[in-house]
Order: sequence, then C-alpha cells, then structure tokens
Amino acid sequence: MTEVPLATAKPHYAARWENRLRGRVADVLRSRGWLPRPAGFTGYGTTEFARVYARIQLRRPGGDVALPTTVQDVQQFLTRRGWRAFLSAPDAGVPVKVTLGDASIMARADRGGYVEQVITGHGLPPGTHRVTFECPGGAEAQADVHIAEPGARIGLVSDIDDTVISTHLPRPLIAAWNTFVLTEQARDVVPGMADAYRAVLAEHPGAPVFYLSTGAWNTQPFLHRFLQRHQFPAGALLLTDWGPTNTGWFRSGRDHKSRHLVRLAEEFPGVRWVLVGDDGQHDPGIYDEFAESHRQHVAAIAIRQLTVIEQALSRGLPVALAELVRKHSGTVPVVTGGDGFALMPALLRALGRRG
Repeated sequence: MTEVPLATAKPHYAARWENRLRGRVADVLRSRGWLPRPAGFTGYGTTEFARVYARIQLRRPGGDVALPTTVQDVQQFLTRRGWRAFLSAPDAGVPVKVTLGDASIMARADRGGYVEQVITGHGLPPGTHRVTFECPGGAEAQADVHIAEPGARIGLVSDIDDTVISTHLPRPLIAAWNTFVLTEQARDVVPGMADAYRAVLAEHPGAPVFYLSTGAWNTQPFLHRFLQRHQFPAGALLLTDWGPTNTGWFRSGRDHKSRHLVRLAEEFPGVRWVLVGDDGQHDPGIYDEFAESHRQHVAAIAIRQLTVIEQALSRGLPVALAELVRKHSGTVPVVTGGDGFALMPALLRALGRRG
C-alpha cells in the first residue's frame, strides 16, 4: 500500500511523475468505456477488528478474467508468464464500499488503486469469512478474512522468496527472470516447508498465519495459488507496492518487514510469533532487531540455510546467521536447517520447551 506522507512533506518527484502518468492512462481508458473493478486480497483480524485489502483497476466492460474450467484451460493458466501480473491500470481515488459481517464502511483507493482498511464491529466469530468490495457501478469482489482465535498464543510469520519458494530472488537479474519470465508451473517449492508449518499448526490450532514478503501486490494471486497448490496453511499475504514512494524512488523492503512485525505485535498482544526466513538476504538481521525490541512476542526463529550456490546468487552473509544464533542463545530459540524437513523437528522441540 502507498506510504502516507508527512503533513508538511511534498511527495517525491518520482511519485508525482508516476501519479501524472497513471492519471493520463486512466483518463484515456475511462474515455473508452473502461470501468473500475475491485480485486480483493486475503485479510486478517480478531473478533475485535479486521484489516482488509483490495486493489481497484480499470477494466473494459465484460473484460473480467474467467476462472479456468477444463484441464486444458488450467494448463494454459499455469503456464502464463509472470510479467502478465504487472499489466494493470490502477484507478486512484475511487470510493469503495466495504462490507464484512455486521460492518459496512466507505473507503477510498490510494494513488496506486489500493485499499487497506481497518474494520471494527464486524461481529464475526473466529474462522474464515468473506469481505465484499463494491465499486461505483456495482462491480464487486470478495476475499477471505481470517479471524484468529481469541485464545491463540502462537502465531506464524513466514518469508516467501527462498524460504517457501526457491527463486534466488535477491539477485536483480534472477529476480527479473523469476518475476517476469518464468511461468507459474515452473516455480519450485522448498521441500518440507509446508509440512513444517502444518506441524506447528497441529500443535497450536487456530494460530494466525502470515506470509510477509517484499514481493509486489501484483503477484498476490500467483502466490496465493502457489501456497494453496503446495498445501501451505491459509494465511494473509503482506506484500508491498513496487516503484516510487512519497519519499524516494523505491521503498525499503527491510523497513516494510520491520513495520509489519511491529504492527502484528501491537494487533496481537497475546501472541508469540514463530519467525521463519532464510539466510540469503536480510531476514536474520530483521528478526534479530525484532527479538531485541519485542522479546516477549517471539516464540522462536527458524532460518532456512541456503545452499552454497543459492548463497552466491543471493549475495547473503552467513555471518549474520551465526551472530543471530550466538546473540539469542538461552533467550529466544533459533533453529536452522536446509529445508522444512530439517527445520521441523528442531522447531517443534523449541516450541515445546517454551510452551
């Protein structure tokens, strides 16, 4: 979602340029009869509140994409190149009616067409529910909202790239290849990670689950399908918006992750988090800082160790992992392993020790 500028700050010129470009494209498409259409993303919450997400895009009348219904359609769907996810025309400033349970409010899309809204008074019990987004003209979309158990004491936060999906994403050229060229079906899952997550949830049913990544919101539908296809536990994806921000050319992926961890600690004060990442980018450092400042909110840290080749591609710093293990020895359990099968027994033992 788009950053909110300081009251006295003027948006970065790159953001102003992007706003003008998007505005001109939107004007042309509207003049040709295109209409705003919402796309809902998975949300989350408690019995007291819910945080819901959507994006509003301009589409030609009758241009909504139908879900595949035959084997041939499914195969064609899965072999689409990743760049197609980035062909979109966001519609900024559109009023959106958001309905969840007993609550119905009006929101407005930001400059990237995104809607992020906190809803109170929804009156829903724990479980998975549906939120509805409605644009002017009647176009609607729905998305899941996971309401956590009030008594949940353990939660799971997982990185995605090189933690559950083998992408070697940190290297720029590899990132471009995997994001824009590689087909959905060609993405590899990290062995055993889904099994490890399901094992944690079997020991702690009702635990809230989040997939926290620096990936773009445009890839949310693909990531959602990937996680479903490989039987990962259902959870909200917390992604970001690539491109200029109100303060610079690019947003900080590290800050994105750190901010969300702090927010989750505030929104779920009684939950201790299992933080899962890899040693190829910034996860050890991010989790280290969070464990230092919010130790009471960390149940365990699990780091997937990349192979030598993956480390070379990602330009990771294994020293950061060694420092993480040393620093939190005796306070926060830190477990490491090459895949989910190696991490699972150590992680379950660590959680068992801490209750």
